[in-house]
Amino acid sequence: MVVIGTWNLENLFRPGGDGPPDQAAYDAKLAALRATITAIAPDVLAVQEVGDPAALDDLAALLPGDWTTALSQHPDARGIRVGFLSRLPLTVVADTAALAPKLAPVQVADPPAPRSDQLGRGALTVTVEPEPGTTLTLITCHLKSKLLTYPGGRFTPHDEGERARFGAYALYRRTAEATAVRELATTCLEPDAGERLVVLGDLNDEATAATTQILAGPPGSEIGTAGFKRPDAGDRWRLWNLAALIPPDQRYSRINNGRRELIDHIFASHALLDPLPEVHVVHDHDLPSVTDNPSTHVSQSGSDHAPVVASFTA
Repeated sequence: MVVIGTWNLENLFRPGGDGPPDQAAYDAKLAALRATITAIAPDVLAVQEVGDPAALDDLAALLPGDWTTALSQHPDARGIRVGFLSRLPLTVVADTAALAPKLAPVQVADPPAPRSDQLGRGALTVTVEPEPGTTLTLITCHLKSKLLTYPGGRFTPHDEGERARFGAYALYRRTAEATAVRELATTCLEPDAGERLVVLGDLNDEATAATTQILAGPPGSEIGTAGFKRPDAGDRWRLWNLAALIPPDQRYSRINNGRRELIDHIFASHALLDPLPEVHVVHDHDLPSVTDNPSTHVSQSGSDHAPVVASFTA
């Protein structure tokens, strides 16, 4: 069995700047993160919102046992990036920030801001060997947030027109980023129909959202449908969202303005679905309700997301 998880650690910076205001708050945050990770005992944990590489090293040093870290070298403007914490030796295969080759640059702000041909945060691909001779490929990503930032760092728009435009810009970017990650997955699936691939991370949208479904590949055969156990030509390229396997009462990883939502996802290729993995969202701490101002929880311990964890026996 191998246990794979994903968790947005929420602004993992050392004290000061975008991080906790002081050492005591930082220590409390690390202690809360350590407690959760120790409880779920993942073999590999994809992490998002790592702002300071040294902070991830601090966290790894607190965990029981020996842990390896890997981080994307393509952070966003605030310095946050994706990565992995792993008890298994891992190999970095790709660290990608480019959009799909045929996709035009997307508009990300009002003119004269330039269009972007890059992911806001790079996607990181690694391989691990849960047992000798069995390779597992993992891709982690963190797509554009639905939380909007306006010129000058504002979280409140000047008017309804600005709100609508910047909502569209965020959607353009998230869609383009989902397409780029799907391109990475397709590349990994091309050599061998038996490829063991997991794509996971903070997609900033729910399972039924169009951006999330881009990652699934050819439609049909979803978990829970009549076609799931009926093989077809699309199975080689599909990724199955494991959200359907999460117990209904656990099926949320964040609370947004009082509403529960599952925005952290794990997708698996066909070779990892027999038998079906066990999947859980770990609610071992009270999730705050996030608002349109993402800085309100900075001084708090833990994270405003809950980790999603899958146990594979294939």
